[in-house]
Amino acid sequence: MTVPSPATDETVDPLRVWFRFIRLHRRAVNTIAIELKELGLSIPQFDLLSTLTEREGLSQQELAERLYVTKGNVSGLLDRMVEAGLVERRPIPGDRRSNALYLTDKGRDLAERGIAAQRAYVTRTLGSLPLRDLADLERIVLAWREKARAEEDATLAKAQA
Repeated sequence: MTVPSPATDETVDPLRVWFRFIRLHRRAVNTIAIELKELGLSIPQFDLLSTLTEREGLSQQELAERLYVTKGNVSGLLDRMVEAGLVERRPIPGDRRSNALYLTDKGRDLAERGIAAQRAYVTRTLGSLPLRDLADLERIVLAWREKARAEEDATLAKAQA
């Protein structure tokens, strides 16, 4: 496998880097989707389960916000996950319109198997890079994230004006 040589300061093109990043993301998601499918999970199902491993007791609205989707988008998926015995809804005291979401034992087991598959993929790919490269990548991603957050805030503010 040949690794392309990095661009020089004079030839680096942010748009080319962007396209490479998007293609890398697609390739990683496609591979993870295949591995999750072997467990009987889709990516959205895994996202929902893994989010609840981080914090149970979320409302449907809070879950949707963490998944960056609308409450309506998560509603049907959540219904199917409850029906499959992976998630349960529990009443929130003092709030008759909302439920808190919790993993069942079956849901937690499946989530942990999915997380293990994802961890193994990351170890085989990203984790095989030299530590110095990982540190550089983390620094770059964090800086990019800050720029993206600022751009998102500015775009939202402009849209609301």
